[in-house]
Amino acid sequence: MSIIAESEAVPEFAAFGIRAFTTSRVSGSFGFMTDEPVRDVTARWAELRRELKTGGPRLATASQVHGVNVLVHHAGWEGWLRADDADGHVTSERGTGLAVTVADCVPVFIAHPSGAIGLLHSGWRGTAAGIVARGIAVLEQRGFRAAELRLHTGPAICGKCYEVSGDVYAQLTGTNPGRPRTVDLRALISDQARACGVTDITTSASCTRCDNDRFYSHRAGDAGRQLGVMIADTP
Repeated sequence: MSIIAESEAVPEFAAFGIRAFTTSRVSGSFGFMTDEPVRDVTARWAELRRELKTGGPRLATASQVHGVNVLVHHAGWEGWLRADDADGHVTSERGTGLAVTVADCVPVFIAHPSGAIGLLHSGWRGTAAGIVARGIAVLEQRGFRAAELRLHTGPAICGKCYEVSGDVYAQLTGTNPGRPRTVDLRALISDQARACGVTDITTSASCTRCDNDRFYSHRAGDAGRQLGVMIADTP
């Protein structure tokens, strides 16, 4: 079974030679904080790396902390990198794969026609803190204008399913309703990206809670995690 074939792809990026996708429940969990034997989870990571190696030798990940730290990855190394305390990755080097773990939080895929890519993990804390603006700024600092970027928000909990406290709602929107309210993180992320100058934005129709048969959902009680993955293939 191919992990990539069983995933939800972002076809809009294919013209740039960029593969972007979110793995599904069919491929199994990629999180290590479960009762599943580590050897089984590690085997999935090894298979993913094997499938990605057709496009390049590097895969960058990090220990995620719901912050705004975005790492920039250069060439000159091979293998699987797991960095400390970061929720975003950017690279302009083809052949460098990026991955974030998600289960209701939003995998945010950013692509430039040149092959520069960014991948962010944005839950409510990251969204409130502005990780999307940070990721776009990191790309702009390297010469990739926001107006030239394409952004896609992948499978995540939808606005009908995601209820938060009034305080969290206030941190996200600036208004406290005084009671729990539902909120659409992907819509907020899209608005933040537009405010940064990105105009080409798409959103997955999949909800991790509504489509719990296809994806892991923390709100549904799942301990498992899927991955958002990107790589700009080498020619």
